[in-house]
Amino acid sequence: MTITRGERPAHESAENQELARTLQRDLARDLDGEVQFDDYTRQLFARDASMYAITPLGVVFPRNADDVAAAVAAAAAHQVSVVPRGAGTSLAGQTVGPGLVLDLSRYMNNIVELDAGSGTALVEAGVVQDQLNRAASPWGLMFGPDTSTSNRATIGGMIGNNSAGSGSVRHGMTIDHVRELDVVLSDASRVLLDRVDEATRADRATRPTLEGALYRELPEIVRANYAAIADGFPAHWRRACGYRLDRLAREDSVFDLAKFVVGSEGTLAVATSALVDLVPKPSRTVIAVGHFTSVAGAIDATQDALACDPAAVELMDRTILDLSRRKIEYASLGDLLNGDPEALLFVSFSGDDEAELLGQLKRLTGMWSRNGHGYHTLRAVTPAQQASLLKVRKAGLGLLMAASEGTRRPLAFVEDTAVDPLHLTEYTRRFKEVLDRHEMTAGFYGHCSVGCLHIRPYLDLTDPADVVKMRSVAVEIKDLVAEYGGVNSSEHGDGLARSEFNREIFGDALYDAMRQVKRLFDPDNVLNPGKIVDAPSMTDNLRDAALPPAEPLRTRLSFEVIGAGAGSADGTGAMRAAADRCMNIGLCRKSGSGTMCPSYMATRKEEDSTRGRAAALVKALSEPDPRAALGDERLHEVLDLCLMCKACKSECPLGVDMATLKSEALSHHHDIHGVPLRSRLFGSIRFLNRLGSATAPLSNLPGRIPLVRRLMDRTVGIAPARPLPVFVRQNLTRWFRRRKNTTHPITQGTVTYLADSFTTFTEPDIGRAAVQLLERAGWDVRLESGVCCGRSSLSKGLVDDAKNKARHLADTLSKATEAGSPVVGCEPSCLMTLRDEHLSLLPDDPAVKDIAGRVRQVEELLVEAIDDGRLRPREDSWLAGRTLVYHGHCHQKAEVGTAATVALLNRIPGVSVVELDAGCCGMAGSFGFESEHYDVSMTVGEDRLFPAITAEPAETVVVATGVSCRQQIFHGTARDAWHPVQLLWEAVASE
Repeated sequence: MTITRGERPAHESAENQELARTLQRDLARDLDGEVQFDDYTRQLFARDASMYAITPLGVVFPRNADDVAAAVAAAAAHQVSVVPRGAGTSLAGQTVGPGLVLDLSRYMNNIVELDAGSGTALVEAGVVQDQLNRAASPWGLMFGPDTSTSNRATIGGMIGNNSAGSGSVRHGMTIDHVRELDVVLSDASRVLLDRVDEATRADRATRPTLEGALYRELPEIVRANYAAIADGFPAHWRRACGYRLDRLAREDSVFDLAKFVVGSEGTLAVATSALVDLVPKPSRTVIAVGHFTSVAGAIDATQDALACDPAAVELMDRTILDLSRRKIEYASLGDLLNGDPEALLFVSFSGDDEAELLGQLKRLTGMWSRNGHGYHTLRAVTPAQQASLLKVRKAGLGLLMAASEGTRRPLAFVEDTAVDPLHLTEYTRRFKEVLDRHEMTAGFYGHCSVGCLHIRPYLDLTDPADVVKMRSVAVEIKDLVAEYGGVNSSEHGDGLARSEFNREIFGDALYDAMRQVKRLFDPDNVLNPGKIVDAPSMTDNLRDAALPPAEPLRTRLSFEVIGAGAGSADGTGAMRAAADRCMNIGLCRKSGSGTMCPSYMATRKEEDSTRGRAAALVKALSEPDPRAALGDERLHEVLDLCLMCKACKSECPLGVDMATLKSEALSHHHDIHGVPLRSRLFGSIRFLNRLGSATAPLSNLPGRIPLVRRLMDRTVGIAPARPLPVFVRQNLTRWFRRRKNTTHPITQGTVTYLADSFTTFTEPDIGRAAVQLLERAGWDVRLESGVCCGRSSLSKGLVDDAKNKARHLADTLSKATEAGSPVVGCEPSCLMTLRDEHLSLLPDDPAVKDIAGRVRQVEELLVEAIDDGRLRPREDSWLAGRTLVYHGHCHQKAEVGTAATVALLNRIPGVSVVELDAGCCGMAGSFGFESEHYDVSMTVGEDRLFPAITAEPAETVVVATGVSCRQQIFHGTARDAWHPVQLLWEAVASE
C-alpha cells in the first residue's frame, strides 16, 4: 500500500499529531489501498461543493470493501469518525468532517455486472453515473435518476443523498432504483441489505450481531412511533431529508433496509456496492423551449406542460442566460433564442415513437398559444438542435457560480426546497419577497415539473452581517415551505446546511425516533456524525469565514486581468482570490467529454484535478509566509501533472485559470530552489530550434542514436521513447527572405504573420501555405520572425523572461505594423499568448493591449476571403469525397473556440468534416517530452484521441492545428496530421 507522508501543521496539538501517526500506522498495516495524512491532502478533502470546510485527520483510498471495513474498524478503535465520500459534489456539506475521509471514487469504480435481461447493474460505490449509462446504453438501458452532475457524480454519492434530477417526474429518486446494498456497518461488519419478507426478517433478527439488532429493534421503533411517522413527514413526495422511517411503516409485509439507508448521508452505513434497477433508454427526445417575459409567467405555464406527460420541465431565468453568453462553452445558445427572454421553460418529451413525441410537442405549443403562455416556443427536434440547449441547462449551477465576485457567492442553503407544482407560482412569489426584504439577489433555475427550484442568494460569508442574514432567510424559507406541505431538502440532502432544522421540520416525536435510529446503527457515533440528527448550527464551519486574511505577496502576473476579484497593488490576496474562485463543483472530475482536466482523466486522483490544485494553492497562499509556502515540494507535486492546457479557463464555469496560477507558483519555486537546466532549455526553445534548423540535417542525428537519447534522459530528463522534432534547413524565415515577390494584387492591406518558434523551423510548409493563401486573398504579408512570444518561458515558470519577451514582441509589432492591422499565426499556443498571457504579464502596457486587440486567427481571414470570392478552392482537388477528422488545440478551444477552423475546413469542396471530442492530446508542449511525464502524456492520448483516429480508415485525413497535437498523433497512431491551411492550399493551388 502507498503512504504519502508530510508534515503536520505546527499548531496542531501533540495529542492530535500522535493520534494521526498511530492511526496512519494501523491503516497502513491493514489496508491494500492508499493512506494519505499529509497536510495538503487533508486540505484537498476539507471541502466539498458546499459553503463548508472541515479539515479531516487523514484520507484513505480503499481498493475494496475489505479495505473499507478495515478503515472503519481502525477509526472506531481510535474513536475517530468516518466520512464516506464519492465525487465530493455535495452541496450541503455531507462529505466534510473532522475524522477519516474514505474516498471511494479512486479505486472502487467498477461495474461488476450488467444484466440486461433483468434490467439491473451491480456497481461499486465509486462508479460515475455517466459511466454506468455508457455501459448500459448498448442494451437500450440507463440509470433513471438524471442529475446535472451525471458526468462526475458517483452512484454511492447519489445513494447517500437520495439524488433525483430533471427526470424525476417520470423516474422518481435514487431510492426508487436501489434493490440491494453491500454495506459496512459501524462495527466494521459487512452485510447485505435487501428487501425481505416478515419470515426472513424474523430469522435475521435472531442473529447476535449488529445486523441482527437492526432487524429486531427497527420494527419496534416504527411501531412505537407510527403516529409520528404518519403525521411528521412532509406531504410532498420528493424527499431527501431525515431517515426514511415512512418506508418501513408501509403496510406491505416487506422490510427493506436497502431503501431505508438511501438518503442517510453515510451516517448509518458505508455503501460499498449496490444492485440498482435500470430503465429503458428512450431512443428519441424532443424539446420545446418556451420564451417568457417573466419567471412567474414561465412557472404559470408548467401546468400545461405537465398535462402533456413530459419527461422533464426545467426553468432557467435571465441570470443564467446572461452568464451563459459570456462563456465560450455556452455562447451558441444565444444564436438559438428569440428576442431577449426573462426566462425559459425547457419541456422534454422522450420515447421511441417519434410521431407521438411530435404530437405531444404540438399539443403543448397549442395549449401555450391558446392560454397566452410565453411569446415564442423554440422546437428542438434533432440532437444537433438540442446540443446547446442541454449543455446550458445542465450547467446552471456552474454558470451561477461564475458570477461570484471575490467572496460574494451564490450559496446553497435554501436551494433545495420543493412544493407541489400547483403552488409553485405563489410559493416562488413569496420566496422572492423574502429575498427582497433582505435585499438579496439570486438566480432561479430547477425542476418545475416537481416543484423544485434551485434558488441561490448571493452572500459574502466573510461579513458577519451576511452570516446573520443567511440564517434569518433559512429560517423564513423553512417556515414558508412548511406552509405549502413542501420539503426543505428535495434532492441535495440535509448535510450541515439543513440538519439543524430537522427537529422543527419533523416534530419532537419523529425527530427523537430518528435519533434512536442513529444510536441503533451507530452507537459510538463513528459514521459521519453531525448530519441529519444532532447537527451543529448551519453557521458553524463556514469555509470563507474561516480563511485567514491573505498576507502580502508580490506576484509577477496580474491576476486582476484573469478575473481574480479582490487584490491590492502589492498583490495581497489577488493570487489567492484567483485560486479561491473554485467552489468545488467538480466539473474538472468529468471524463468522456470535453478537455478539462486531462491529468485527472489519466490518474483519477483528486490532487490531479483543477479543484485539487486550487485547494492546494489556497492553503499555501493562506500561510503566514506565502512566498516560502509556494516553494513547498508537496505543493509542486500537486501542481506537477497540470498540462497547462487552459481548458479550465473555459470549461470551469468559474474560469479558474490553473495554467496562469501554475506559472506564477513555479516562478516562486525557482526563486527558492533555483531554475532547473531542463526548464532553461525549454524556455530557450526558439534559440534551440533556430540552431537546429541552421545545422540541419546534422542536428537530427542525435535523436536517432539510442546512446545519446539515454544520456539526454539521465542528464536533462528527455524521454528516450519520445521522437524529437525534425529540423528543416530551409525554414520559413529563409524561404520568405529568398523567394520572389508576389504578383497578386494587394486589396486588403497588410497582415503580420507570426512565425512561431516551432513550425517555422520544423514544419515550414505550414507557414508557406498560410503566407501564399493570404497573398492570394489580397493581403500584403509581413513576416514577424525575430522575436519569441515567451510561451515556452511562461510554461516553465520563467515569468521574468517571458515578460521581457512579451514587451519586446509587443513593441516590435506596435512600431513595425500599421495601426489596426491584423496579426495572425498558425500555432495557437503562440498566437493566443499575445491576447491572453501578455495581458497578465504587462496589464498596463499600451502596446500589449493594442496588439492583443489585433490578434486574429488566420482561419478567419481565409474564410472571409473564400466567402468574398478572393479565394476559390477547386472542386476537383484530391480532398473531394474525403472525411476530415479535426482535433482542436487546447489553447484555441479555451480562448476563442474552434468555430473558425471548422468553418474553413467546411469550405473545402466535397469534404465531410468531423470535429473530435477527444480532449487534450496529452503532449502539451514540453510536457510530453519530459521523462517523468511521458507515461501520463500517453495515457491522456490513449483515453479518447488515439482510439478515435485509429478507428478511421486510411483514406480519412487527420487535421490538427497544434504542433504538439500533430507530434502526439503521429507518435501514438503513426498517422500524419495536416494543419488546416495546408489542406486549403492543396485545394486552392492550381499550378
